[in-house]
Amino acid sequence: MTVHFIGAGPGAADLLTVRAVSLLRESPVCLYAGTYLDPEVLAHCAPGTELIDTQHLDLDQIIDHLVRATEAGKDVARLCSGDPSIYSALTEQTRRLDAHNVAWDITPGVPAYAAAAAALGTELTVPEVVQSVVLTRTQARSTAMPQGEALANFAATGATLVLHLAITRIRALAEELVAEYGADCPVAVVYRASQPEQLVLRGTLTDIADQVETAGLRQAAVILVGRAMALSIDCAQSHLYDPARVRQVRD
Repeated sequence: MTVHFIGAGPGAADLLTVRAVSLLRESPVCLYAGTYLDPEVLAHCAPGTELIDTQHLDLDQIIDHLVRATEAGKDVARLCSGDPSIYSALTEQTRRLDAHNVAWDITPGVPAYAAAAAALGTELTVPEVVQSVVLTRTQARSTAMPQGEALANFAATGATLVLHLAITRIRALAEELVAEYGADCPVAVVYRASQPEQLVLRGTLTDIADQVETAGLRQAAVILVGRAMALSIDCAQSHLYDPARVRQVRD
């Protein structure tokens, strides 16, 4: 029996992969994060599937459900919001499953930052404007950040910053980022990207905190900072598609 860690995507029921939908239909037990998930996603599960919302469970309780299900001869779909590769507690869970000799695998999903960029109609890497994207978070009541991963260090690169789990600190973050990006730097906030409640806010480091606080956003929002967020951008032509580039002709 296997625990399938499945990227549930940003929330929309039609943004799961074909593999993810197949595993949901075939797994008699499904653990999901109800805080971030559109309930319609669970419609992919077969009738009679045991559904367990993990939003009020600690890690030991989650592992207990996973182990007991597999010991009973049942495959388990473990839905992770976005993609399991970031901020999913995947390492903590798989380490414990290994200790119990429980098999597991991973099915990737659409990450929240990609859904946010799609909602904005924005490319995060623009030729000769920005070519790097930093996915990070900040520390408040959460696990400590490793030394060297201070926000100022990332900001100094000028990369497009994608901030997860940081919406409640947006005022302090905006003030901190002004030193590197400038007060007029474009910022976008996307709340519940791809879901029916989706909300998009656009502004600058000067006014984005006011917009967020007026909207009352407290969770499930991604913050994107950088020149790529501008509504209008003058950029160089990509070398890949440049008519002047010498192209090899294959026989």
